[in-house]
Amino acid sequence: MKINMKRKSKQLLRLISLMSFLVLTGFNFNTNGQQVKILSSGYHSFKVPGDYLQERDEIPRFWITSIEDVTDFLYENVKKGRIEVVGKSAGGRLIRSVSYGKARQGKGTSTLSGSLGFGDIQAYRGPDHEKKVYVGISAVHGGEFEGIVGMVNLISVIETGKDLRGKEWPEIVEMVNQLDRLVLIPIVNPDGRARLPLRMEPYRKTDHTVHEYLNTGGNADGTITGWPQIKEFIPLDFGKPVFPGGYPNDAGVNLQHDDFFGTLQPETQILFDLCERERPDLIINMHTGATFMNLHRSYSEPVLSPVFDSLYVYVHKRLATEGLQNTKDIELEANPAYAADGTFNLDWALNLHCGAMSVVVESPSHGFSGKNQKGEIAFHSPDMLLDAQLFCHQEAMRFLVESGGRSKWTPGPVSTGK
Repeated sequence: MKINMKRKSKQLLRLISLMSFLVLTGFNFNTNGQQVKILSSGYHSFKVPGDYLQERDEIPRFWITSIEDVTDFLYENVKKGRIEVVGKSAGGRLIRSVSYGKARQGKGTSTLSGSLGFGDIQAYRGPDHEKKVYVGISAVHGGEFEGIVGMVNLISVIETGKDLRGKEWPEIVEMVNQLDRLVLIPIVNPDGRARLPLRMEPYRKTDHTVHEYLNTGGNADGTITGWPQIKEFIPLDFGKPVFPGGYPNDAGVNLQHDDFFGTLQPETQILFDLCERERPDLIINMHTGATFMNLHRSYSEPVLSPVFDSLYVYVHKRLATEGLQNTKDIELEANPAYAADGTFNLDWALNLHCGAMSVVVESPSHGFSGKNQKGEIAFHSPDMLLDAQLFCHQEAMRFLVESGGRSKWTPGPVSTGK
């Protein structure tokens, strides 16, 4: 009875929260005759086509994406790990991490740049430089839900051996046990996530309009800003009569393209500070925006290019084997020559800040599908999307365990005995 009452109480609180966030104006229509709703975000209000905020009728139990649901999940289920509030967003929302294992102890004797010039990264990473540290982040763009689902279920696997469907993942448990440290941040951009008062979009086949609108923003008439057009104006002026979508924080900044050599947004500073403390080997940055899950080749130190190639083979080989790529042809699907090239962004900045190899992973969307090479709809069910997320983390961890991390990727005179 107490459990049921607690659950009902939470549901009531969420309903009240949603009502305070989302105000429906009785008979407000756009130029296309669509009913529009007024979304309030921070100090601004935006007109959004009402049907764009429709939720899926049946949401799987494992599909946890809202700030409130993620927070509840963490505090109710994390026993082995440690939950930490690592800072606040531009809009004043809490950002939480979950960590496992013991952090690196002690400091190095030089900066990252100095250690690379010296020829031994141990000078930067310190006495326990051989520790293997994995960092996972998601929802840098608040309208991309798949990474949140994957991160929540990854935490469930670490805590219980099972995801929230009850599926066991012994290989993930094995890899976690061989790592020295994991730090996971399910929602990096809570401002962008809070701007979208829904947990799961209805599936609209190949029509990406609504998903793109919710993610990159658009106008009251339903037209989208789109990608990469959303990147033209950073920071975005919230005073203009457009909906900003989930891309930016409440300061209007797309965190993936912050002013990394200027004044950092608080969310970016949180990541920089965390990575300075943890000195991770590998950072996996989960996004949504692909027909099939794929890793992007980030700008980074040239010495890390062959390391990325190996990581790409690990992840894409497993995804292909599991039927989560365009084909099951491993030689084709796991060929790093086909990896998309990234531009200067958060991941390159993180590499130059702490020496980690930081990689963008693009997931298919639950809201729409692209088409495969045969021109057929490449449908990914919610279960398939979750499997892809967990296989990606699993194989990225396996790569880190088996390759030995940054100290083995770029051995210097001390670590090689020279």
